Amino acid sequence: MSDTSKVPHPELEVARRTIAELGEQIAELQSGLPQSHVAKQQELDQALKQIELAHQEWMTALDAIDDPVFVHDAKFRIMRANRAYQQRAGVSFKEFLGHPYFEFFPKSDGPMPSCLLATQSTAAKPVANLDEEIEIEGRIFRSRAFPVHDSQGEFLFSVHSLEDVTERKIMDSRLRESRELLLAFIANSPIYAFIKEVSPSESRVLAASENYEDMIGIPGHEMQGKTMQELFPADFAAKITADDWHTVSSGEVLHLDEELNGRSYMTIKFPIPMKDQSYLAGYTIDITERIRQEKALQRANRALRTISAGNQTLIHALDETSLLREMCEVAVKFGGYRMAWIGFARHDADKSIEQMAHSGFEDGCPNLRPLSWSDDRQASCPAGDAIIQGKTRVVQNILNDSGSEAWRESAVSLGYAACIALPLLDGDHAFGVLLLFDEQTDVFDADEIELLEEMAEDLSFGILTLRLKLAHREHEQRLQENMLKTVEAIASIVEMRDPYTSGHQRRVAELAEAIARKMQLPYEECRAIQLAGIVHDLGKIKIPAEILSKPGRLNEMEYNLIKMHPQAGYEILKEIDFSWPVAEMVYQHHERMDGSGYPQGIKGEEILIGARILAAADMMEAMSSHRPYRPGLGIDAALDELARGKGTLFDAQVVDACTALFKEDGYELTQ
Repeated sequence: MSDTSKVPHPELEVARRTIAELGEQIAELQSGLPQSHVAKQQELDQALKQIELAHQEWMTALDAIDDPVFVHDAKFRIMRANRAYQQRAGVSFKEFLGHPYFEFFPKSDGPMPSCLLATQSTAAKPVANLDEEIEIEGRIFRSRAFPVHDSQGEFLFSVHSLEDVTERKIMDSRLRESRELLLAFIANSPIYAFIKEVSPSESRVLAASENYEDMIGIPGHEMQGKTMQELFPADFAAKITADDWHTVSSGEVLHLDEELNGRSYMTIKFPIPMKDQSYLAGYTIDITERIRQEKALQRANRALRTISAGNQTLIHALDETSLLREMCEVAVKFGGYRMAWIGFARHDADKSIEQMAHSGFEDGCPNLRPLSWSDDRQASCPAGDAIIQGKTRVVQNILNDSGSEAWRESAVSLGYAACIALPLLDGDHAFGVLLLFDEQTDVFDADEIELLEEMAEDLSFGILTLRLKLAHREHEQRLQENMLKTVEAIASIVEMRDPYTSGHQRRVAELAEAIARKMQLPYEECRAIQLAGIVHDLGKIKIPAEILSKPGRLNEMEYNLIKMHPQAGYEILKEIDFSWPVAEMVYQHHERMDGSGYPQGIKGEEILIGARILAAADMMEAMSSHRPYRPGLGIDAALDELARGKGTLFDAQVVDACTALFKEDGYELTQ
């Protein structure tokens, strides 16, 4: 701040000289004036000092202002100006005092509109628009005029300030752009995104993505300003409002699984800390398809468990009676079916279906008798249909199935809601039926039906094998082949979700088996390694499809999700008895010899030989094949990478066998 007592203002110096001259004249008159005149003169001196002091204080205050300030009369001549104005004008005070300001700063052909309006104002008739923005030498200034009027209300002069708002305008523009970018991001988000203002009684939308029209029939821009009660049914709106307030009041991130209009959603909400208001943001993902796939996997998995345990039963069965009984027990114990029942078609007069084995009757059994596979089928049920037609008969809801009238009442009373009748075939002829019951409706989907049909085929084969007393080895080999097909069917679920790596598991399995044979491992161990290869990426079923098919590089969070798939695959497979450590090989196929792998970080001989072979085969196939984020690098590049990791990342014997397989034996990956 300037100090006018040390650096005199030019105007102040003129005023002081004038006052001094007046003082001298008054002093000359004082000697000849009466005492009363002397007193008046003293009052005059005091008034002049007060005027001078007020002027000094006023100019000090003006000089303390960083923005240019000037005072002009009705003809726009400068009466006063502060130092900031003088610095902007670039001339001394004497040069611009008494001159129109627009000759100096800001230069123009005439006065600014606000100045012109100010001179036209009166106390009785104030004018608007005395605040404007103008551009001066590439900078933006806020120009404000403050007219002053005399006691009669007429214009005397106007005080004018010029505030440089360039940086603020730039900042305001950036803030607007940021806000518009945020709103555009939310509006165009591929997932359901939102920001809300929250209180204990209501939750109001500030911004939402346009795709909410797909969920609730209202696009995001129409949701703005609306409360939950205006957007959703009362009960659902009350729940959302309560959840929103819990989120902002507790400061916690809230994860919710919700159902709306027959679809499933996962919502994540998180508070946005603000001083005076409570806000939250979040996003919602439609997980209907994911849940459907998970349920499909669960159904397929229970069928796979049943098949796996059933195959063990088939392998070790000594007689038909124990085989049938144990197969029913397997379906209930490992598959989780409410009841299992096996009957054979008899060629008697009534064409009856004789009960041969059952399991799961602890809480009661539906009255399945009399059952018949006669053409009139007056007392038939799905079991008779399956035998007559030789095809699977599925009843998704027993309560609504006209073919289940004979035993519907007892079945429903005991909680049986759905069933599947699987014919036991000898060629095209059905000699029996396997019935499986469930406590829920609409549970048998296409994948599970296909797997159960394979199980029925296996059971039929086992029965016929026992009847024909086929060699046990031939029987076991057939079951192993069926197991391989079953596992391939399960593995195909992953490839349906990740078309970019279609065939990856199959190619890895083929290469791993070839490496195992090259290392002269036992036949059974080679088959086990092949089986593990077919399902080594099964755990990716739990990875979001958008990450699996992402065309660019994965970020850290996405990569960490991918790294979870070996353990996820192990969790799916660990309870299935393959007779070989298939689940453990899947669990270890990303471990490395030096302990740098995942998820367990084990090393060396701690890693199963099958997992070490899978690690090399997986890397070879991945590098040589195309991916969404890069083209295939070829076999030579993959072999070089394998050689660089020999003994540290990959087992040295496995590396040698794999290298010889390609370079000496001419092995090629299938397309």
